[in-house]
Amino acid sequence: MSTIFREITPLSEKDCFYIVERHKSEFLYPLHSHRDFELNFIENGQGVRRVVGDSVETIGPYELTLVAGIDLEHGWQQGTCTENDIREITIQFSPELFSRETLNRGQFASISRMFTRAEHGLTFSMKTIMKVYSLIDSLASVSEPFEQYLQCLKILYELSLAEDSRVLASSSFVRTNPDPESRRVKKVKQYVSEHYAEDIKLDKLAGLVGMAPSAFSRFFRQHTGRTVMDYLIDVRLGNAARMLVDTSQSISEISFRCGFNNLSNFNRIFKAKRGYTPRDFRTLFKKTRVFV
Repeated sequence: MSTIFREITPLSEKDCFYIVERHKSEFLYPLHSHRDFELNFIENGQGVRRVVGDSVETIGPYELTLVAGIDLEHGWQQGTCTENDIREITIQFSPELFSRETLNRGQFASISRMFTRAEHGLTFSMKTIMKVYSLIDSLASVSEPFEQYLQCLKILYELSLAEDSRVLASSSFVRTNPDPESRRVKKVKQYVSEHYAEDIKLDKLAGLVGMAPSAFSRFFRQHTGRTVMDYLIDVRLGNAARMLVDTSQSISEISFRCGFNNLSNFNRIFKAKRGYTPRDFRTLFKKTRVFV
């Protein structure tokens, strides 16, 4: 298994937040991970490629993404961006800045939920970015440390209220514990995570929770927002992406081991869901991973 570059952030034990603003014409920092949480804002970066776990996307003129997954691979790459003045503001803070006792209090409930979702990487819409733009825009120039701290809290709170934020990396790639949810849904998800390589039938999953297949399909979609088949495919693709990154197994072998018995079907679905063929996805990570 390869080892990804692990960044030691400049955040010291005396700091609540580390804030830096940069103006650049290109992105050179490799794909990396770190222990601290990171909120990254990019302006005038249309065409830049964002990689968070197994999510690879091209960003627009404005970008705001929160990464709260310890050791979750992420990075921004040049892509097709040709702008000469790209503005980047990075905010990093320790997971211990907010204790469990603090996050359990009502005033921090929305921030706590946001941090849980951001374990997979969380990106925000243009509407939300514009709502906090003035706060981020002036953050680096705030000279009073306590005022800067309060402004960072305000940004996190406003972001936690956004209803259109979007999770990036798949659960099976990140391998985090699922959010609290229905016991029946958790039982099915646990079964899928252990048997995704097998031929899983709808009636088998329905039987696990004592429901008829049609009723279970409606129940699962109501509680997860996805069909059973969409969820199964996402789990298989997440595990396949992890194998593409971490192993030297052939694509056909990975396809079979993740429950896709047809290689062409695997290639088609992977590209439709990830935007890259499995081969191109593996090549992308090989170019950006640094061995240490």
